[in-house]
Amino acid sequence: MSKSTDEQVNRRDFMKTAIIAIGGVIGGAIGLPAIPYLIGPAQKQDSEDWVRLGAVSKVELNVPTLFKTTIETQTGWINAEEEFSVYVLTENGQDYSVMSNICTHLGCRVRWIPDQESFFCPCHNAVFAKDGTVVAGPPPRPLDQFEYKVEDGFIFVKRG
Repeated sequence: MSKSTDEQVNRRDFMKTAIIAIGGVIGGAIGLPAIPYLIGPAQKQDSEDWVRLGAVSKVELNVPTLFKTTIETQTGWINAEEEFSVYVLTENGQDYSVMSNICTHLGCRVRWIPDQESFFCPCHNAVFAKDGTVVAGPPPRPLDQFEYKVEDGFIFVKRG
C-alpha cells in the first residue's frame, strides 16, 4: 500500500508543477508584452525640440510679426494638438527676438497695435514695449523670450 500512496503523491506533485508551469507560461505571454506598453509613454523622449515657424522673409524690419503653428504633443497615451504663437522682431534682418504672445500677468494673449507701437493685453490693460518689456499695467515681468535658430531661410524656435 505504501507504493500506491507514493505514486499518488508523485502524481499530485506532478500535476501541481504542471499547472504552475502552464500558468507561468500564460502569465509571461500576457505580462511581458504589457510591460513596455504600460511604461513606454513615460519613457518616451521628445526628439523634436525645435519648431519651425516660417520663412525669415516674412519678418518685416522693426515690426513684430506673429507666427502661428500647431504642435502635436503626447502625454501618456493622450495625443493633443495645441496652437503655438510667437512674435518675431528684427531690427537689422539678421538678429531676431522671439517673444511669446502670452501676457505674463494672467496668460491672456497680447496683440500688436501698430499705431501705438506696443503690445496690448485686453485683460487688465497691460502694455508692453516693442521689445516685450512692461510699459504699463500689472504684469510682473516682460514677455517670455524663446531661443531661436535660422536654417535654410526658415526660423525655428526651441520649445520649452
